[in-house]
Amino acid sequence: MLDQLLLGADPTTAFDPGGLLDGLKKAPAERALNAEMDHHLAGEKGAGNGCNGYGKKTVTSDSGKFELSVPRDRQSSFDPQLIAKYQRRFPGFDEKVVSMYARGMSNREIVGHLHDLYGVNVSPDLISAVTDAVLDEVAAWQARPLEPVYPLVFFDALRVKIRDEGFVRNRTVHIALGVRADGTKDILGLWLEQNECAKFWLRVMNEMKNRGVEDVLLAVVDGLKGFPEAIVAVFPGATVQTCIVHLLRHSFDFIARIASPSPWR
Repeated sequence: MLDQLLLGADPTTAFDPGGLLDGLKKAPAERALNAEMDHHLAGEKGAGNGCNGYGKKTVTSDSGKFELSVPRDRQSSFDPQLIAKYQRRFPGFDEKVVSMYARGMSNREIVGHLHDLYGVNVSPDLISAVTDAVLDEVAAWQARPLEPVYPLVFFDALRVKIRDEGFVRNRTVHIALGVRADGTKDILGLWLEQNECAKFWLRVMNEMKNRGVEDVLLAVVDGLKGFPEAIVAVFPGATVQTCIVHLLRHSFDFIARIASPSPWR
């Protein structure tokens, strides 16, 4: 469901230029590069070096190209490690960005992602500085105010790979996608949760309310038991509709239980 809503039938188009998640992959990369520059200049005190604006660089991630503002120094001695001077490809970045923005991601898991992106030949001090910068960016995005009313909100999930204690595990990132009155879409939040339960979604609804949402007119959800009750408990005026994909899937399950071995005859 969400894949089509984000931008098209291909789920990777969510990260394309102008896509809903395009800004999410750009912001943490630029924060990391600026943290690298600060770390670089701190090691050259008294050398007369300093910032000298930004240059534009186009890199290619798994889902396509996007442009970054890369900081420059006066002595041209800064060589970024996240994306080296002559590096153009940025594999594995999109998926890591989605999970890093999800509430419920531990600092240790974020550090693990950054280690994957930077590689092994990076000083602990640099990783610490970059982690602090990225965490600030993530926290600001997670806490940003939302609009009072969303005529339509879709709730769905994406599967991502997360490194935890040396192992790569499949995890689920839950997404709330709001549609404004003018038809534009916005990712309201991302949440990392092992078990999708009604109690978890009640917590999500309360978080949305605390961030400024006063009313949701129509909520489209999967068939989770207790999900509609969690929504109307916080937004009593909301109409809850099951996603047509989940509705059909559950209908087929019901038919299989009551029909003959060949229910389509």
